[in-house]
Amino acid sequence: MTQAWLLRTPPSQEAIAEVFRKRVQTGRLILPGAHDPIAALLAKAAGFEALYLSGAAFSASLALPDLGLLTMDEVVERAQAIVRATDLPLVVDIDTGFGEALNVLRLSRHLVEARVAAIQLEDQEMPKRCGHLAGKRLIPAEQMAEKIRAVRRFAPSLVVIARTDAHAIEGIEGVIRRARLYIEAGAEIIFPEALTALEEFQEVRSALGVPLLANLTEFGKTPPLAAADLFRLGYEIVLFPVSALRIAAKAMLEAYTHLSLHGETQTLLPKMQTRKDLYDLIGYEAYEAVDKELSLK
Repeated sequence: MTQAWLLRTPPSQEAIAEVFRKRVQTGRLILPGAHDPIAALLAKAAGFEALYLSGAAFSASLALPDLGLLTMDEVVERAQAIVRATDLPLVVDIDTGFGEALNVLRLSRHLVEARVAAIQLEDQEMPKRCGHLAGKRLIPAEQMAEKIRAVRRFAPSLVVIARTDAHAIEGIEGVIRRARLYIEAGAEIIFPEALTALEEFQEVRSALGVPLLANLTEFGKTPPLAAADLFRLGYEIVLFPVSALRIAAKAMLEAYTHLSLHGETQTLLPKMQTRKDLYDLIGYEAYEAVDKELSLK
């Protein structure tokens, strides 16, 4: 049973970020996307030790495309809700940071207050595009480095993951060149987006000495691979950012279609989470017990 978040003493942002840093050092970390608090609790129940708030998945949950349409306040609020529900290290996709270095800094400070462990910042121009679609444009590498330096100086407890979308525009050489500049600016982890072959992942691994994140999102430019394939190359983190949302969306469509056609849900019961399982997940009984205790005083 989940302990109700209202009743816990929450760990500090610094403590959560340090847990994440140590876990990255251990390696072989699978990072699942969790687009809302209930998804985050389910991922925690499944045994995951850290979570990822994907801009693409969060946008889709609001019926929006991944084109930089989220607002800063929306991202902070959703991130805070996920951390509050789980107390797990959360990596937040902040896209391009909503502007220049000062905008990135402001957002970073808000996310520290929300107890977020890490941010993922990318080097696309605003408005950004999904990393696995055409039409991306990059900002100058030094401009990205300036954003990283701002976070490292004024929000040093945040782990900075620098994503570069250079592959489609500047080739693997551009990926490595930019990554080295971002590391020099203070990025602790590099995320080379939309690589198209295992050999390219190997080339990046051979060139860089910091922890690396590989994105295995489905239906993109990266071929279907397993986390083990990247761990064998020495990647510390493998990300599955939108998988759970895609599965949930398809399951909901099937349920709605069945209900529309047949007007009943009894045959769907084996596919449903039970009331007890849901209550255990969200800590219902703990809330009820405290409410009863308080009413007697």
